[in-house]
Amino acid sequence: MSISISTHVLDVERGKPANGVRVELWQEDLVTAGETDGDGRIAELASELEPGIYRLLFRPDSPFFRGVGIEVQLDEGHYHVPLLVSSYSCVTYRGS
Repeated sequence: MSISISTHVLDVERGKPANGVRVELWQEDLVTAGETDGDGRIAELASELEPGIYRLLFRPDSPFFRGVGIEVQLDEGHYHVPLLVSSYSCVTYRGS
């Protein structure tokens, strides 16, 4: 069974990718962490994961958000989980 996850962060307030955003992947403990590149992406945050519930914690540069966290159920396949963020709002979705 192959499970992997990628992400990207878009700064919708400025209309551009958000680079240098720390993204952490947790289960009970920290699994891995990375920072978005100049295109706002982490192409492979993790691979070869076991099925289960994981928490993504984004640390955007925002005057309001200190962290944006979501829990996801990962089964077989690849998951792409983007974050759209501005100073005072955010949204995430399962991408492709």
